[in-house]
This record gives sequence, C-alpha cells and structure tokens, in this order.
Amino acid sequence: MDKGILPPVSASAPDRFETDRLLLRKPVAADAEAIFTRYSSDPTVTRFLGWPRHTSVDQARAFLEFSDIEWQKWPAGPYLIESLADGRLLGGTGLGFETPRIATTGYVLARDAWGVGYATEALAAMVLMARTLRLEHLAALCHPDNQASVHVLEKCGFVLVERLGNFVGFPNLGVPEPQECLRYEQRLI
Repeated sequence: MDKGILPPVSASAPDRFETDRLLLRKPVAADAEAIFTRYSSDPTVTRFLGWPRHTSVDQARAFLEFSDIEWQKWPAGPYLIESLADGRLLGGTGLGFETPRIATTGYVLARDAWGVGYATEALAAMVLMARTLRLEHLAALCHPDNQASVHVLEKCGFVLVERLGNFVGFPNLGVPEPQECLRYEQRLI
C-alpha cells in the first residue's frame, strides 16, 4: 500500500469492550443518576475539567443526550468506565472527534477510583481504540497543575507538544478567564 494513502476509517467502535479490570461501555439514559452521584457533581473530581460540575441530574441527562449525538455523528464517543469485579461505575472516558482522523481524549474518575491505575488502563484503551479506528493523531488537554494527569498521559505515550496560554476555560477553578493548558498528542500512524 502507498504510504501516502491511508486505509479507510473503521465503521465504528464497539458499544462495549473490556480491559483487564474495566468494562468500557457506551452511556445510556438510565446512567444519569449514577453519573451525577459518582463523579459529575463532585467539586474535587471536576476541579480540572473543561466542563462545569453538575449541580443537578438534568445536567447529567444533557451529557447523555450529547453522548448520543456524538455516537450518531462519529465512529465513537463517550464511554463509561465500570469495574469488572463489581460493576461499580468508576468514571468516564472516550473519543471526541475534531476530524475523521483526529480526536481528543481524556478521563474522569470518581474519587474512590483514584490511585489504583484505572486512569492509565482506561487511557491506554482509548489509545488502542484510536489505533483500531485508524486515527492519525490523538490529543489531550491538561491543566498544568494537574500533575496526576500529566503523569498518566506521559505513561500512556502522549508527548507534550505545546503550552497554550489563555486557551481553555476550567470553569470549576472559579476563574472566569481562559487558562493556560498543556496540549499532549500521540501520533498513531
């Protein structure tokens, strides 16, 4: 095959798949309460996220509507992260497409799921999924003070490509202006 011509993008990602300890699955409407209770309403969990902390279950429902739209429009979208051992909701991850060949990723975990390697396992699964879908680049944005996420990104093969000043809002930090962020990328092809 000519190196300048990429193979076609895979039709779509699976609705659910497993890693060693995790089930990653497409969210459904019935997940709203669990998302709200487990992580989206927690000020500590959402501190460095680019979306506002949820103050009502209706905001979790709005996320689920957004998720459905993403899954209809693109080959993948948000995934929920569950424990294979006990079925407990641990958090969320997924792919957000910028173009058919370039996506962003990230993750959020409930506090009781921190520090045991779930973030690394979920992010590595998203990298593998991006490769399966034949994406060229996978990017992630991170607040410079979020050293735990910096470590996870680097552990999963992401490379810091630039520091972006006044680039993105972090609404849960209580600062209305856009903040500096770090852009990490991984070239997949």
